[in-house]
Amino acid sequence: MFVAVERLGPRWTVKADPLTAPQHVIDTTAYDAVRTAIIHLIRSGEVRPGSSAGPVYFVLYDVESEHRARELAAALHAALYGHLEPLTHAMPRSPAPAA
Repeated sequence: MFVAVERLGPRWTVKADPLTAPQHVIDTTAYDAVRTAIIHLIRSGEVRPGSSAGPVYFVLYDVESEHRARELAAALHAALYGHLEPLTHAMPRSPAPAA
């Protein structure tokens, strides 16, 4: 499984590409949890709306700091292997209200 953190200007990007591990099957529970988490991050304003919640790959754009990008990358990697607790702990408390 390819997971990367990269700096783009003052912000950071997190990418995960499950296609690089074709032998690994992401179960429905893990996939749904990752998708829900990314949507939550978008709604909270923590990542840019153009971020991708799958189905082929996952990308989080405009993460504020390297520390946060690494935290999200580790949580995403763990979740894609079925360990959801780090992802749960990495989520913001509540989404920002809709405008």
